[in-house]
Amino acid sequence: MIELISLFKEKFHISSSPLRMVKSPLRICPLGAHVDHQKGLVTGMALNSAVEMIYTANDEGYVQVQSLDFPDEENFHVNDVPGMVPGFWGNYLRGSILALKRNFILKNGIKALIRGKIPIGGLSSSAAVMTAYLMALCDVNNIQLSDTELIDYSHWVENNFIGLNNGILDQAANILSKAGHLMFMDTATGEYELIPPGPAMPEYEVVVVYSGISTALIGTDYNNRVDECKVSAWILQELAYREVASFKEANLRQVDYESYLKFRIELPERFQKRADHFFSENERVKKGVAAWKKGDLNSFGQLMFASGASSIRNYECGCPELITIYNILRETPGVYGARFSGAGYRGCCIGLIDPEYKDTIKARIAAEYPLKHPEYKEVYRVNFCKTDDGARIIHL
Repeated sequence: MIELISLFKEKFHISSSPLRMVKSPLRICPLGAHVDHQKGLVTGMALNSAVEMIYTANDEGYVQVQSLDFPDEENFHVNDVPGMVPGFWGNYLRGSILALKRNFILKNGIKALIRGKIPIGGLSSSAAVMTAYLMALCDVNNIQLSDTELIDYSHWVENNFIGLNNGILDQAANILSKAGHLMFMDTATGEYELIPPGPAMPEYEVVVVYSGISTALIGTDYNNRVDECKVSAWILQELAYREVASFKEANLRQVDYESYLKFRIELPERFQKRADHFFSENERVKKGVAAWKKGDLNSFGQLMFASGASSIRNYECGCPELITIYNILRETPGVYGARFSGAGYRGCCIGLIDPEYKDTIKARIAAEYPLKHPEYKEVYRVNFCKTDDGARIIHL
């Protein structure tokens, strides 16, 4: 933090203005993969590795933000926001301002310096940076948002400005999480619960294995998978109820479990697989919540492994590098459970692990991953994290 403050003051030639920092954590989803866009059940945890942003108000309405992780600088007025540029880091800042301006008048801008700490593909750095921007902009403009409203504004940016048809898992885990707890949410209703570990819960940490691959989701099959799930819902609705929702509104949560079991065999293979993943993942979340409440991390971990297998077999995401990491973690002592993180097209695999096995886990990955994927031997990383509270503003 001290280094970031020093860099901020040097960058903006500020010595006495009151400074604040948003600490916006990266997140993992132990169970509930690829179902939030279908209004499914999800879990999440925030990590003690975070996006950090030092900022102060600009009372003339200008926005001047420098990222330490990407080149270029954003510099514009809140009343003249540039459009979306595919692949540009500043899109999340631009979108956050436009999201707020739908309902509020923004008079003040910000001067800010922002950075992330570890390779962040697959840990939803996008949600973390949007939360940071939204919280800072609200702070300097005296706008009060509830956690639910903050989630909704962030979700609007990704859906309507960036063009990613995702759900609210990332934002919810980033904003609502509490250290040591499992965040459980029904994304159809927005109802959530922060579940403390059961009395038998052993000590654990989170391993984050970065593959070396970072690709924007908008360039992957992410939106295609969402559409395939919608088609699955459409067909099942027609078979079960003889009526269907509009394609825009259709989702698999609209189909009851019994109707899915009755008619799944009539789905074409691709759409049957998408439905199979959705309904089996919802069941895994329910069982995982029960295991967490007992402190049964072994059972919880096995459900994570099953979630990873379904992501590969039924949801058909993943790349060879991520599948390699997943398989290594499955076979390594001390790993309770693991699966892809995020959408599963690039970035990381995550796992819950026994801290006593950290050296063993790191050595096993170092011995196998670079041999199979030598092009990433210099850029892959193994990080160990603990859980943390959700995003918050710190007065410096």
